[in-house]
Amino acid sequence: MKNILLILGIFFGGALLADCPDILNHEVRILDSKEVKNLCEYQDKVVLAVNVASRCGYTPQYKGLQNLYKNLKDKDFVILGFPSRDFLWQEFSDESKVKEFCSTEYGVTFPMFATSHVKGYMANDFFMGLIKRTGVEPGWNFHKYLIDKDGSVKSFNTKIEPESRELLDSIQSLL
Repeated sequence: MKNILLILGIFFGGALLADCPDILNHEVRILDSKEVKNLCEYQDKVVLAVNVASRCGYTPQYKGLQNLYKNLKDKDFVILGFPSRDFLWQEFSDESKVKEFCSTEYGVTFPMFATSHVKGYMANDFFMGLIKRTGVEPGWNFHKYLIDKDGSVKSFNTKIEPESRELLDSIQSLL
């Protein structure tokens, strides 16, 4: 029985991944845990991927990101946070501190993933794909990549606030 379930899981799991846009087909570890998720879990959603940091001049954007997520999560929208120390080490090195900061200071409930590189040759595979698709590498913390349900990607620089008209219009056009 165990073998049958394993074969069915492989068959149906593979079928589900076959529909997943390549840009999302990445295994990533959840912040401050050993649990790993495949981003294909979000394939039927509009995704806003953001490289974040806890000790940056743009850190207050967490508030706008959380509001955006709260208001649109029931409309096939998700925000994925990727803490990074790539920009002047403005993120805690201890993931438990990142998790606690996000929760207590900004009430973050959107998915957050392990601290990783988001630029250069050491960027995580997901961000490498985003950079390749857009031709734009994050220039600082809180760079945003908007991914539609087909896997097309649009880049928004750090200065574009989460609740700006430009970003909101782009998100609404995809929902």
